[in-house]
Amino acid sequence: MSGFEIERKFLVKKSGRYRQEAYSCSHVRQGYIPCETATVRIRLRDEEAFLTIKGKPIDGGLTRYEFEKQITLDEAEHLLQLCHGGTIDKHRYLVKSADGRHTFEVDEFHGANDGLVMAEVELSRPDEPFEKPDFIGPEVTGDRRFYNKHMLRYPFSLWRDTLPEEYR
Repeated sequence: MSGFEIERKFLVKKSGRYRQEAYSCSHVRQGYIPCETATVRIRLRDEEAFLTIKGKPIDGGLTRYEFEKQITLDEAEHLLQLCHGGTIDKHRYLVKSADGRHTFEVDEFHGANDGLVMAEVELSRPDEPFEKPDFIGPEVTGDRRFYNKHMLRYPFSLWRDTLPEEYR
């Protein structure tokens, strides 16, 4: 799959309500292969694996080119050896908006990023309206601190105190 990805990111209140509303949960482990002109990600999600290449963000981080291809688990394990800085470890919960038109991917991070919970929603156009579940907090689209690749070098544990208590 390839094309432009339009997504918005939000902090999630730490009430944990998203878990009760989720229709799916998966374990995700991902690493990044060094590349100056793009983000190259290797992701293992439960029993599936993907190679993803993302272009530089535009529109304040809202839009960027994305290419994604499913690969074998064995290929992913070998490619993870090329990744620098370790891996991101998280659980991803899928939650439908109240009107059922959008799915929010809620990521609950572990390890050095433990305590951080974020949600993202993919849109078909930048100005597309959507209903936010009530556990969604402030928008962080375009804030580099919340890019998974960035969190490998500067984990949440180093800057968690910069966020209000209800989001850490």
